[in-house]
Amino acid sequence: MKAILQISLISMFCISHQSFADHTSNALQVRTIAIAPYGIDNSGELSGIYYELTHSLLIKSGLAAEHHIFPYGRIIHELKLGKTDITIMFKYKELANYVDYIYPLPALKNVVIGRRGHDYQSITQLEGLNIAYLNGAKFSDAVDNNPKIHKQIVVDFHQGLLMLKKKRVDAIIGPMKPIMSAAKRLALNKGFFGKPLVVSERTPWLQLSKQSKSHISADKIKAIFSKMIDQGALENIQLKYQ
Repeated sequence: MKAILQISLISMFCISHQSFADHTSNALQVRTIAIAPYGIDNSGELSGIYYELTHSLLIKSGLAAEHHIFPYGRIIHELKLGKTDITIMFKYKELANYVDYIYPLPALKNVVIGRRGHDYQSITQLEGLNIAYLNGAKFSDAVDNNPKIHKQIVVDFHQGLLMLKKKRVDAIIGPMKPIMSAAKRLALNKGFFGKPLVVSERTPWLQLSKQSKSHISADKIKAIFSKMIDQGALENIQLKYQ
C-alpha cells in the first residue's frame, strides 16, 4: 500500500511539473532593455517606462507572458533565436530579417556629452577621444564607423558615468534621458556636463520576432498598442519617471 502511494505521488509530481513546463513554454516571452528609465530591475522589482507600457499591452491583449529586463546584447541574440517574442528597442540592421516592426514610438535623440568645459561641435572633434559606449547598443552610424573614435564598452550608463567622472573616458554616448537618469543616481547635476552633441535621432519600435512560436497576431497587437499610444498611455507613464 505504501509503495502504491509513493508511486501515485511521484506520478502526480511528474504531471504537475509537465503542466508547468508546458505553460512556461507557451507563455509569450517579453523583454525590456535594461536601461533606466525604460527598464529598471531593482533586486527583482521590475519597473520602467517601456516595461510598464509593454506590461499594459499584455494585460489588454489577454496574453500570458514571461517578462524580463535584459541587456541590449542578450535581447538581440534572443530575438534571432526566437527566444524573445516582443520587445521595444531601436531598429538594428542585423535584426532586419528576424523581426517585424509593429509600431513606432516617438524618436529619441542620441548625444555625445562630456564634462563641463568640453563642448563638442562635430563628430570630427570626437576623433582621438575615448567614448563610453553601452555594450550591444548602436547609437550612431557616424560614430560607430569612425575608427578614430575610441569606444570604451560599458555594461550600463552608471558605469560609463563613473568612468567619465574619474576621467577614464572623455565622453559618453546615448539617449539624453537615460544618461541623466543615471547621473541623478550618482548625484551628478547638469553643471557637471558640457554641451551635448546630437549625433543621431532614432525611433524605438515595438518589435515582434519572426521566429516566435507563440503565433500571436501582429495585427491585433498593433491595433491595441496604437490605441494605447493615441490615448496617451506613454505620456502618462513617462510622468511617473520625471
